[in-house]
Amino acid sequence: MQNGTAMAFKPSEGHGTISWQRQWLLHLLCFVLPGLTLAMFVTGPHDWWIAPATIGFISFIVLAERLAPVDKRQPMEGEPKWMFDLQCYALTVLQLACHVALGVMASKLSIDRPIELVANLVGMLALGGTTAGYTGIVLAHEWIHRRKAHQLFMGRLLLMFVWYEHFATEHIRGHHPGLGKHTDAATARFGESFREFYFRTLPAQFKSAWRLEKVRIGEPTMSNLDPRMIKHRVLQGVIAQIGITVGYYVLWGPIAMVFFLLQARSAFGLLEAVNYMEHWGITRANPKRVTPVDSWDTDNWLTLHTLIGLSRHADHHAQASRPYQQLRHFEESPQMPRGYYGTILMLMTRNDTYQKLCTDELKARELGPFRPGLVETADAAE
Repeated sequence: MQNGTAMAFKPSEGHGTISWQRQWLLHLLCFVLPGLTLAMFVTGPHDWWIAPATIGFISFIVLAERLAPVDKRQPMEGEPKWMFDLQCYALTVLQLACHVALGVMASKLSIDRPIELVANLVGMLALGGTTAGYTGIVLAHEWIHRRKAHQLFMGRLLLMFVWYEHFATEHIRGHHPGLGKHTDAATARFGESFREFYFRTLPAQFKSAWRLEKVRIGEPTMSNLDPRMIKHRVLQGVIAQIGITVGYYVLWGPIAMVFFLLQARSAFGLLEAVNYMEHWGITRANPKRVTPVDSWDTDNWLTLHTLIGLSRHADHHAQASRPYQQLRHFEESPQMPRGYYGTILMLMTRNDTYQKLCTDELKARELGPFRPGLVETADAAE
């Protein structure tokens, strides 16, 4: 294995390329989940059958991913970028429509009909919570990496609807430069369980984002009452999130507000599961430069086309400015046990198995703690 400290990585060859027309059509699969979610909300409330139906659909996605082939084809250069941007704009409108429809549906529920209430709650969490995480946050992630002000705003807005606006600051200015270092709150450490990571990363990422914004507008030691805090984006996000929550209560009632908060909790839980598996056990080989061996990938066809390229996360970190349709496959990147859907299910329900499989992968590729010459010291981690 070449350890990446002195080599130049090249996209893998021999797997062919995919035309932009076919690629664009395949990425239409990302509309299925939010489309079904919107349909469920608009036609609700539903009877008891909605709970097993939505759970069954999510189970079907996991099974379909398990049976899906690998896709190592490389994108072609010169595609009309506006067509792929159009997909993102349409997805943004669809996701925001889902948030509104959630409130409208929940407003029709009553605690006097407990079976209907619970069934719709389960259905909302299974489908709506998954959509808010897999579509809303994945899409927000794409937008916050863009340079245009309105695109950044759309990313922040989508994050506000899942109570995670600080991710826009922490991910870009904290996680990307700190990837694979002991100080990065979003990098799961070797041997760390998902539960341990989850309760460590939630407060750590928020604190890091809060500090980064203070640095941007003034100084890290400035008072929270300083007038300059009006420009603090994380504070703006918190205020906006409180306002959105109150808005759900005022417009659609207490049940809608509770449903909104629960879908947000489900969504950012999925986000942190993604963070966990994208970087578990990785220590950066090159302290000055992020390379394609510093993140986990999956070659799964279904994951690639339903999550707008998120599965090629290694190239995203190596070239953060690349839009989703231009992300490439690298043979050197460590591979997840399954696609995103199956791997998340595994790490949440069988974390020991997940860690064993990932440990074997890191050992085979001589990455993470198995990297030749690695010296684990506090100084090196910095």
